[in-house]
Amino acid sequence: MDFQSLAARSLAGAMPTRDEAAAVLDSSDAELLAVLDAAYRIRRRYFGNKVQIHMLTNAKSGLCPEDCAYCSQSAVSEAAIDQYSLMDADSLFEEAGRAAASGARRHCIVISGRGPSWPEIERISSAVRRIKEHYALSICCSLGLLDEGKARALRAAGVNRLNHNLNTSEGFYSEICSTHTYADRIETLSAGRKAGLELCSGVIFGQGESREDVFEVCEAVRSLGPESIPVNFLHAIPGTPLENAEALTPRSCLRLLSLMRFYNPTSEIRIAGGREVNLRHLQPLSLYPANSLFVSGYLTTPGQAVEEAQRMIADLGFELDMTGESDPDLSGPVFPAVRDSARRA
Repeated sequence: MDFQSLAARSLAGAMPTRDEAAAVLDSSDAELLAVLDAAYRIRRRYFGNKVQIHMLTNAKSGLCPEDCAYCSQSAVSEAAIDQYSLMDADSLFEEAGRAAASGARRHCIVISGRGPSWPEIERISSAVRRIKEHYALSICCSLGLLDEGKARALRAAGVNRLNHNLNTSEGFYSEICSTHTYADRIETLSAGRKAGLELCSGVIFGQGESREDVFEVCEAVRSLGPESIPVNFLHAIPGTPLENAEALTPRSCLRLLSLMRFYNPTSEIRIAGGREVNLRHLQPLSLYPANSLFVSGYLTTPGQAVEEAQRMIADLGFELDMTGESDPDLSGPVFPAVRDSARRA
């Protein structure tokens, strides 16, 4: 397989064929650096050597009625986690200050539950307005299922992005969740786009999905035209239904990240949950296909310390972007029809 030819086709706006996608996943260990080099060619075109770090706040933990098999906060999880209701506005503001001090470009406010109530929307909106007055942070919210009215309220308060991951393919979705559907997730993303919010939507690899499921979710993410794509690797937490899932190898994770870059040349790709336990010592190589990463913890699991992440970025010869210089520009020539249709959805 000529991976540089695949990179050239991606840069021209072409989607990988299933055979090309399979060749990436089937590449030998000896070919892995060639795969990464081709993915980096695309990443360098649109993002240079800039890296953004993102920090999240688990603003409401546990107490969730949904049965997502991967999640330690779900109704079917027996994991020992903290449980608390939505933080007050002062605490949310303090968390944003911590993110700004870390050099983060983006602060992500995440709550558990099926979806936010109006009082929760109002509290988050109040906090976001105050955050925007004091910090040059981009704000992303991950709040569960959302209608257009609530999405518009968030946008009016200054929220920039809505996160709602597809997580896996439509065909496999019922294997990981029964209390809501893949279509529910698409409707939430559509509501966010109609409200004028940027979209952040990605995947969780390692849940037992097939190779066809991998291809299908990569194609589905591309069709959404999201500004940001978080790529999570399952962190099998004891007490969750997927606690015994077979772990991905670090090299498999690098192939999956590269594949996502071939499918999505102009979107931010963020190395997200599970990167520390799945990529292990190969984490630095992940920044050749990806251009952002979470630091300092996830929802109920710890993450790489800010200082360590910053050293890793510097050691690679990459530069930290705290101002949004490398935010994705989706107005360019790469598959504009897909972008336009996603915005009209």
